[in-house]
Order: sequence, then structure tokens, then C-alpha cells
Amino acid sequence: MVCKVHVLGMGMGNPGTLTQEALQALRESDLIVGSQRLLDALDAYDVPKVARTRAQDIAHELRESPAHTASVVMSGDVGFYSGATRLYEHLDGMEVHVIPGISTLQYLCAKLHESWQDAHVVSVHGRSCDVAGHVQSHGKTFVLSGGSTTAQDVCSQLVQRGLGNVLVSVGERLSYEDERVTTGTAAQLAQSEFAALNALLIVNPHPLAAATTPGIPDGAFVRGKVPMTKEEVRALALCKLRVKPCHTVWDVGAGTGSVSVEAARMATHGQVLAIERNPAAIELLHANKRSFGLTNLRVVEGEAPQALQGLPVPDRVFVGGSGSNLEAILRVALDANPGMRLCIVAVTLETLTQALLCIRELGLCEVDVVQLGVTKAREVGSYHLMTARNPVYVISACGPAWSQEEGQDDRMTTPRAGRE
Repeated sequence: MVCKVHVLGMGMGNPGTLTQEALQALRESDLIVGSQRLLDALDAYDVPKVARTRAQDIAHELRESPAHTASVVMSGDVGFYSGATRLYEHLDGMEVHVIPGISTLQYLCAKLHESWQDAHVVSVHGRSCDVAGHVQSHGKTFVLSGGSTTAQDVCSQLVQRGLGNVLVSVGERLSYEDERVTTGTAAQLAQSEFAALNALLIVNPHPLAAATTPGIPDGAFVRGKVPMTKEEVRALALCKLRVKPCHTVWDVGAGTGSVSVEAARMATHGQVLAIERNPAAIELLHANKRSFGLTNLRVVEGEAPQALQGLPVPDRVFVGGSGSNLEAILRVALDANPGMRLCIVAVTLETLTQALLCIRELGLCEVDVVQLGVTKAREVGSYHLMTARNPVYVISACGPAWSQEEGQDDRMTTPRAGRE
């Protein structure tokens, strides 16, 4: 069994980017283990080399080898989306020496003369990730691509989400003699082809700012004769919805779009689908989308429930207007995601009754009903009089597959006594 193991970051793969410490570790090693791509660059070291990538396989090779000292080479830096993390769990009984390398993030930013301490980092290498959701809310995003998701896939996703004008730099085969760095807008690069070995740096000059509190003043919206959910009701409804940054939200019967706008400012990594059938309301929705600069707000023209078919799966559903189709709307939403969270706003007793009957029929849970009465001051000469608005019913519930773990996230927990 190997007694001493050097786990070293090899950068992008070119030995020229190795540190002196890493070079010394390779010189003293009796065995080198890593991916075939990295081993091919180490022909100068005349010791046995074994191509292994899975942590269990690497550990097995080290335990079965007669070598005393081995180097396990990892691409990039061992602390940056590296397989080294899993490998450590399998190296009990061995002396482990970790040597950091140059990450792809560092290298690409250096080529672009960009800083990287302010970069938001995501990876689509062997994992799913809504890149557009991250780009829309960050000024600078680094994307480690690879696997089934290519650089052109990322650019196409950005274009589809209305981010075709963001500036994208794609670094291909970095550190090798044939490396190439291409910069252009997402719309331009979506038509190009790139080598499988690449990374991207995306600059968005107008990132979406997260909302600090719900309840945007009503006067901030472009208004018309279309009904709008007022700020006090909207604030309570959004609190009941518990929108998180990564969520996809349906706003059914969006009207002016006040709820859609607020939800989009909360779902900074997600998206909001504003479903509306009224042409006048649709114009206002587009106007408010432009006014607030929301690339993650999509206006869907049509009548629910038909217009809901084929939309991205919702995490949260707000129903501000349903006509006589409330039950059908809820069924479509539950079919898409039985674990979604729902909020309905009703202004009549008939709608309240219908909502509660639907909730019971569909087996929803965590049902809550609040009657909200808002009274606001208005000036009459030198006096102020309070004027009451019609009461509004805010009904919230969860689908039958609502995750208890997600519900737990909404509760504050108190540390146990004696724990720091």
C-alpha cells in the first residue's frame, strides 16, 4: 500500500502551469494516478501511470500498489469543483499532502485581464444548473462547462431568457498550445461551435437586484384601468407564498403585474410566468417588465387553464384572477408539481367559498385563510379621514406532496444549549 500521497492540482493540464512544489512531488513519486488527459502530459516522468478518475478506484489502486509515494493529479485546483473532496474520504491510513493548483477561473480571468474575487461561480460540468438564472442576478458569472452542456448551449439558454446582449468570453483548451478565447454577446456566440474543454466568463452590466422587502408602492407601477393587487395585500400574499431565489412562479390572472414584478425581484435565480388574457393587461405587463428591468419575467398570453400547458414546472402559484376556472387551474398546477405552494386572493365570498371547496376536494394541506382589511388616510381640507377598502381574503395552501423539509426551511431553529 502507498504510504504517502500527493494530491495535486494540475491546472488546465499543461505541465507548464504546475507549481514548483507540485513538480517536486511528481519527481519523488513512484506512481502517478489521474485521468488519461492529465497523464498524457506527464511523459517526462518515467514511473508507472494508471488512469483512474473515480475516488473509489483511485483509492483501490493506491492500496494495491507496491509504491511508497504516489501523486494523484487533479485538473484545476483541488479545492474548486474537484474530485479531491471525495477522494480524501478513502485515504485513511495514508499520509496525505495536498498541493493546490491554478483553477480555470483564475487562468481565464488572467487572460481577460479581469478580477475574479467578485465573480459568481457555477458549474454545469456533470450537473444541472439554470445558468441564466444566475447570470440575470450577478454582474460577473464564471461557468465551468463540460459534459452534455456546451458553451453554445449556455449562450442559447441566455438568449431564450432575454439575456442575448450580455458579454460572454469562452476559453477553449486553456493552457494548451491551441487555446482560444472568444468574446462576444450571447446572441453572437450561440451560433458558434466550441471545443468540449471550455469555460465561460459572463458579464451582465444590468444585474437584477434582489428585493429587500415586499410591498413596492402602488405608484411605482405603470397603471391603467386593469385591476391591480395593492401593496398591502401583495405584501401578505408574497409572505404566504414564501418565494425563494431559485423558484419558478406562476401568476395566474396577472393583471397589471404587480405580483409578477415583486415575485421576479424575489426569484432572482428563477423565473416568473405572468399568465393573462386581457390585451390591455398584457400591455401593462410588458410595460412594467420593462420599467423594472426584469429579464426573468415572461408574459404568457392566453386564458388559464389552457395557457398553463407546457409551462415550466411551478414551485409557487399565485391566483389573482381565475374567472370560473379555479378548480381546473389548480388541477393543472398540481399535475405539474404536487408539492407546489399556492396563494389565492379573493374579494368576494363566492370566490372564497369556491377556493375552500377546491382545496378540500384536491387534498391540499397547510391551509390558511386571512381576512385583510385595509384602511388608509386621505386628506379632506386640513383634516385626514380614514377610508376603508373592501376586505380581501388571502388563502394559502400546499400540494399533497409538499416537502416537510422545505417547510422546515421556513422555520427558525434555536441552537441547543451548550452548542456554539
